[in-house]
Amino acid sequence: MEHQELHSMKQSIMYSHKIAQLSKALWKSIEKDWQAWIKPFELNINEHHILWIAYNLEGASITDIAKFGVMHVSTAFNFSKKLEERGLLTFSKRNTDKRNTYIYLTPDGESLLLETFKSYNNQTYAVYNGSLPIKDLYGKFPEFSELMSIVKHIYGPDFIRIFELSLSKFEEGFTEVNGQLIPVQKGDSEASTS
Repeated sequence: MEHQELHSMKQSIMYSHKIAQLSKALWKSIEKDWQAWIKPFELNINEHHILWIAYNLEGASITDIAKFGVMHVSTAFNFSKKLEERGLLTFSKRNTDKRNTYIYLTPDGESLLLETFKSYNNQTYAVYNGSLPIKDLYGKFPEFSELMSIVKHIYGPDFIRIFELSLSKFEEGFTEVNGQLIPVQKGDSEASTS
């Protein structure tokens, strides 16, 4: 018996609708808050996301940007080109891979991204504030292990690997002092965790 035949049509529709409705509601809130956060920097969500991915991957291909940014390759390319025109990204080929185009943050791009991090105000994020009762109750934010498993089965283990890498890089790359994010200087990570 095929895997899909084990579940009823009614269960499938109800489950799909529940995921769609909850995801859409969360995304609408996240989208509104994210747009408000980056508006002063004259960025849209795709551009900010590309800067963040380029920062995390330090030389991401357009395909990587599209895959991890969950956007079409042409969207990743077009918004990356706009960022290049602003002097925030550079495009290059690698000697070992002439087929793919790789993007890198320029110093101005990194500086702008870090400025966006400094301007972040968690009090203006509805999803963050909506999660605080869970954190207060359990002492931590939701881990989303089931959701991550679903995403892994849709987008593959590479997506989750890059996602976890980006979280680790952010965790290790910044320290918080008096409510301000400060990039950890290379070689200072041991000192900042003491």
